[in-house]
Amino acid sequence: MVLQLHDQRKMLAWPKLIGRCTISCISVLLTQFALVLVPLFFSASPILVQLTLSVLVLLVVVGFGGWCRRLLGFHASAPAFVFFSIFFLWGVYIAIIRQAISRFMDIVFNGEMIMLIIGLCRIMLKDPGFVAQGSNYSDELDESSVLGIQMHNEGSLLQRRVRYCKSCKKYVHGFDHHCPAFGNCIGQKNYALFVLLLVGFITTETFYIVFSFQFASKFPVLEEIRLQTNYISVMARSTSLFSLLQVLWQGLFLMWHVHCICFNIRTEEWVNWKKYPEFQINASSLPGDCHEIRFKNPYNKGILENVKEFLTLK
Repeated sequence: MVLQLHDQRKMLAWPKLIGRCTISCISVLLTQFALVLVPLFFSASPILVQLTLSVLVLLVVVGFGGWCRRLLGFHASAPAFVFFSIFFLWGVYIAIIRQAISRFMDIVFNGEMIMLIIGLCRIMLKDPGFVAQGSNYSDELDESSVLGIQMHNEGSLLQRRVRYCKSCKKYVHGFDHHCPAFGNCIGQKNYALFVLLLVGFITTETFYIVFSFQFASKFPVLEEIRLQTNYISVMARSTSLFSLLQVLWQGLFLMWHVHCICFNIRTEEWVNWKKYPEFQINASSLPGDCHEIRFKNPYNKGILENVKEFLTLK
């Protein structure tokens, strides 16, 4: 009976998943074709102006798309959006940009794309470090939650860096954040993979931008003719703008995580440090002074040791 109920739920989940993937695919197409308007009408403008206009177009499309989905009761899938965006860029590369690239660099870029897709599949399916139900950790957490106890001793779960993810509704070892784009928590077991994947995205998108400019410089006459007749070559420019925007925010995101690695702290701990007693220190100098709580990171062992610990995460 239980197995039949489980099978029925899986059968009901498939149409919902297909529907969300379809909405995500449509969203990617609308976003990319909307971005075509920027190089189509503002090709002579400086790159900074085109980037600013691209941001405005993305905000309008995302905002309007979100409003339409809420109005119609549809839902999209963020991981599916990421996958379809990758395949769209890859398709534009193969159809347009590839002809201007050397054979060796073409092999390198296609290899990067394949590795990126494999990495995405792995991080979506990999256990980030969930605390299993029925384990000693889970029992201790349930007991402390019911009694409202904040545990301060060195052997407590807080010192083991087990945090709660509201999205997954699970406890996670070394919880950093919940990543909607990958549809999974980022924790102790997949943090290194997450950072590696972030580097992979930046590297691949940087290659794509360089190849796009290489295409424009090698075929200026061909591109000018195409601009007057269709949107094919304009697509190469618009997707390079999209990639450049991705590189900018992902670069900042990577810098933040490098900082976290160097100082051995997680995003969740930095944002909500007042929730965790081990990060709090009483800075009052006199007994009569008001209690002033300051931040102190008990896990910081020095940059070299922190990086070594990150590289040995399991």
